[in-house]
Amino acid sequence: MTSTVIAGGGTAGLALALALGARGHRVRVLERGGPPPQGPVLKSAGLWERPGVPQAGHDHILNALGVRMLRTHAPAVLDAALAEGARLADLTAAAPPGAAEPGDEDLVTLLVRRSVLDLVLHRAASALPRVSVSHRTTVRGVLTAPTGRRVTGVVTDGGERIQAGLVVDASGRRAASRSWLAAAGVPEAADLTGPSRLHAFGRFYRLRDPDGPPPGPLNRANAAGGIWDHYSAVLHPADNEVFAVTFGALPGDRAMAALRTPAAFTAACRLSPYLAAWVDEGAARPIGPVRAIAMPPNVLRGAGPGLRAPVAGLLRTGDAACVTDPMFGRGLSLALAHAFGLAELIGEHPAADERLALAAADLADRLLRPWYEEGVHDSRSRAERWRAAAGPPPDPGPAAPAAPAAPEGGPTVAPVPGPVRTAALAAAATDRTVWRGITRIGTSLATPAEVFADPGFTARVRAARAGAPAPGGPRPPAYAELRGAITARVPDRKEG
Repeated sequence: MTSTVIAGGGTAGLALALALGARGHRVRVLERGGPPPQGPVLKSAGLWERPGVPQAGHDHILNALGVRMLRTHAPAVLDAALAEGARLADLTAAAPPGAAEPGDEDLVTLLVRRSVLDLVLHRAASALPRVSVSHRTTVRGVLTAPTGRRVTGVVTDGGERIQAGLVVDASGRRAASRSWLAAAGVPEAADLTGPSRLHAFGRFYRLRDPDGPPPGPLNRANAAGGIWDHYSAVLHPADNEVFAVTFGALPGDRAMAALRTPAAFTAACRLSPYLAAWVDEGAARPIGPVRAIAMPPNVLRGAGPGLRAPVAGLLRTGDAACVTDPMFGRGLSLALAHAFGLAELIGEHPAADERLALAAADLADRLLRPWYEEGVHDSRSRAERWRAAAGPPPDPGPAAPAAPAAPEGGPTVAPVPGPVRTAALAAAATDRTVWRGITRIGTSLATPAEVFADPGFTARVRAARAGAPAPGGPRPPAYAELRGAITARVPDRKEG
């Protein structure tokens, strides 16, 4: 079987190594970061230093698509995560009344920290006899065939030349293969990009009483809080009594930027619906600082202007293939789905030739392109809504990039109109069928185009639209009230 080199030992790279190794392929993972410490999973995950994966210190969601991938392709990994304190959350707990239907069993998410899941994946992949992981090793370039667009191996920062039938870029958002190919003189199509326009501020906490009841309700079944008209404030439980609170805000808002200070962060939690009881000092304690992160742009690699035939012998996976706005919690699950999908294609094309490259391009178009386009739409829509609510005129920013034609000249699916989406979200509060469709979109099990193409779904949305009551429940603070509470606490840096 073809030997494979995977550049990057994050979620996607490890999942692909696990899937290929289980099929008997010889795989070598080259990871620039250090290895995880030995010892119990929870302790090792907390001590694992990963400067190349800064987002690992932030809240992550493994949505229903990701759970399906683990159940189907790596059940032992899911079992190991559950044994280490991860939990499955049944999303139907928040559904309107109604009868269950086949497929509802898929509507679950995994409550787990990224560091714990990655460590379980690392140990599972490393345990396979034909998989090896070389840490503190960076790929600096690729080896290419004398003629043609084919990669035949890699060169490391230590000068090692590694021949391989297949090279996979799993280097994350930096997509290092772009520079490898440029240095080798191999031209490639441009990327499609769309800005995310948002910033996030997050903090982890641990409940003080592991055996007591939750401090407050999870109004979203696997989360508490909401996405409001000028900011978001959402709490996600994780493993072992740990939870994370994450605020989303517009960049350039100096008042909201003060959320990076512990006192201001706590003040915003106390004002935001469903969060105050969770961060009460008697209920939980912080287990880390407030971390700020600028959301990366949405990116679909090699799918833009100047589209060319794919390079044989080189594939991309995870964020090296596609980045979606992390605010929407799709990236981790899409990385697993793409990695396991690539493993199946590699099994079908053992020569790793042009046919594999074309099949991988088709997989990216079917699996990743719809979520890239949805990410661009969602990022833009949310930013425009928040800017309008915050007072200044909406900032249109650069126009959303136009996607090239679908394979064989098929049309690109137009986004679902905003008013139709809004009506569906309102109907989901009372109609279980509409709720199911919206939840399948939110958990990446179905695209908006697939759900809204169902005539029965759209008929129920129309029926619920007339005379629908305004959503109940607590309301968020007004923008001025939130800004005032945050800025009032900035000088107080003693808390935390």
